[in-house]
Amino acid sequence: MASSVFHAPCGAPSIKQLECQKYVGLRPSVTLRFNCVKTKTVTTRRLVVTASKSHDGTTKKLGISDAECEAAVVAGNIPEAPPVPPKPAAPAGTPVVPSLPLSRRPRRNRKSPAMRASFQETNLSPANFVYPLFIHEGEEDTPIGAMPGCYRLGWRHGLVQEVAKARDVGVNSVVLFPKVPDALKSPTGDEAYNDNGLVPRTIWLLKDRYPDLVIYTDVALDPYSSDGHDGIVREDGVIMNDETVHQLCKQAVSQARAGADVVSPSDMMDGRVGAIRAALDAEGFQHVSIMSYTAKYASSFYGPFREALDSNPRFGDKKTYQMNPANYREALVEAQADESEGADILLVKPGLPYLDVIRLLRDKYPLPIAAYQVSGEYSMIKAGGALKMIDEQRVMMESLMCLRRAGADIILTYFALQAARCLCGEKR
Repeated sequence: MASSVFHAPCGAPSIKQLECQKYVGLRPSVTLRFNCVKTKTVTTRRLVVTASKSHDGTTKKLGISDAECEAAVVAGNIPEAPPVPPKPAAPAGTPVVPSLPLSRRPRRNRKSPAMRASFQETNLSPANFVYPLFIHEGEEDTPIGAMPGCYRLGWRHGLVQEVAKARDVGVNSVVLFPKVPDALKSPTGDEAYNDNGLVPRTIWLLKDRYPDLVIYTDVALDPYSSDGHDGIVREDGVIMNDETVHQLCKQAVSQARAGADVVSPSDMMDGRVGAIRAALDAEGFQHVSIMSYTAKYASSFYGPFREALDSNPRFGDKKTYQMNPANYREALVEAQADESEGADILLVKPGLPYLDVIRLLRDKYPLPIAAYQVSGEYSMIKAGGALKMIDEQRVMMESLMCLRRAGADIILTYFALQAARCLCGEKR
């Protein structure tokens, strides 16, 4: 144990019954005692400080003034600092080598959690998340088999409760996807612009409960089409572009009329952003934003989503309108068109397999960039976690951070609630 001795004039106030574990710079089982020593010239008090090796972090001031502390130091009575800890020993057999002549050692900035946090270049917040929610006409919340933890929510009750949970942890943006009854589906998807349909009713309800909630909507015909495609299908199987855009404009206006903040055309028809912008403006909805699915690839990662909405194509695939996963430069063509037509946000879908495309759009365009971490990405992480093959929470957070690092300002993710709780320190 180390001892420090302080000398001060007897005029200094005495300290009685000190609780030694509560003093600044001393260890918990510190013992303090004052001894008055009579000399020929002056009576002094001697403070003996004995510090133990244990320390619980609780401290308390000594009770002497700053001037007295300074006077003691000037007089040469400098308190001893804790000893420098010994250098940790290397394991037996470690070779003894000269230090490398490096002027730059990047590991210096990674040596402690505090330093790593100081120099972190990318940050993740619940405000970056948009929470995709599946809704249906029923009263019960129906689990989605391919997406553990996700449900088709009853629009009157389950949805409202889920939105409340998300808002509690800072997620205040949602995007709605409807499971439409088969009896309301048609080849032209007319139910998509029914002002009393499932989506408009849901928007009215949410805006009544939470006026500041940011509501994104999906603009596409596939949930409403008896063919399961994003557009009107001609009898020879061709997806009709301009006729579909006409329907999408009516759908977007209907959603805006109900109170949507952002309409999101996900259909990948040519020219639909400009047409929707013109239709919204003509109806007085200049304040409604457009988030365009700019680079939506014909991906195999969408399977669980189509189960959730029962929207698999009745025949064929979507490769004549969604992008080829092999293409990179084509994303610039789509982005240039969407920007010029009035898009407010450019979205890349899927997310993780297309980080290079997210970065491409981030570097080329000043508009906000969105990324969609799609159902297949979500389900793979969930499955890996359930099988104990990965740490679900760590992989979830890393995947979201990667999307942010690539350049996404917002992320549509089914992990929104779970990740926000993690960021807020909850373990539910």
